[in-house]
Amino acid sequence: MTRVRNVLLIAVALILAAIYLFPLYWMYVTALKTSTAMFASPPIFAPRNPQWGIFASVWQERHMAGYLWNSLVIATSAVVLIAILGVGCAYVLARYRSVWVDAGLFLVLMLQVLPASLMVTPIFVGFSQLGLLDYPRLATVLAITAKAMPFFVVLVRATFMSVPMELEEAALVDGNSRVGAFFHIVLPLARNGILVSATLIFMQAFGEFVYSKSLIQEVGLQPASVGLNTFMGPNSVDWNRIMGYASIYVTPILGIFVLLQRKIVSGLTSGALK
Repeated sequence: MTRVRNVLLIAVALILAAIYLFPLYWMYVTALKTSTAMFASPPIFAPRNPQWGIFASVWQERHMAGYLWNSLVIATSAVVLIAILGVGCAYVLARYRSVWVDAGLFLVLMLQVLPASLMVTPIFVGFSQLGLLDYPRLATVLAITAKAMPFFVVLVRATFMSVPMELEEAALVDGNSRVGAFFHIVLPLARNGILVSATLIFMQAFGEFVYSKSLIQEVGLQPASVGLNTFMGPNSVDWNRIMGYASIYVTPILGIFVLLQRKIVSGLTSGALK
């Protein structure tokens, strides 16, 4: 009976995984199709004459190296800033707990439900008054940081809460300061959770569109998400090139996720059990 149940669970998991991954498969397949094959009925699930040259063509014509570099710079800068500010904030919220802290953290976290399209207008006006629009990359990094910081703090706070306070107290007894105990005891034990949270923020920042589109007007500074938008128009039918661009754009993020999937799962569950 147990074996049958396990087989059924595996079958359900495989079906759900296939449904979840099918859009990715269709993206790659569409990129390899000819214009005729894209609109064939019934649809073709495996192209007979794959157009492998589409990737090199899109890479050169759309200057994807520059777009991806801009995405990397913006995402990395946002993650570094969030990590520097968020780790200390998460540690304080984990060690000095109270009802008011939990309530305040909940209210701040609720701001995450507000879409970026709603927040971009007041951010644009505020940055304009501060003169930050003269530095569009910095403005975009700050906007992403403000949006993603609560999510990062909540995840890392759970990781710090899973580290026993007795370890810090023992370090203090041995002569360490509070700062020394944090850097030598707590931080090494929480590094997996911090790494996972930073990775999730990086993925989100790498694909950010709304702030980048609104705050960065110079084409040479725009990330790949905005570059993909240049394909769109009232008569866009060049779907194989759109999917080719999207495939090149998405593949690095998929690679990072596959390489770090075990750490991501362990990091997300690190605060669930003690």
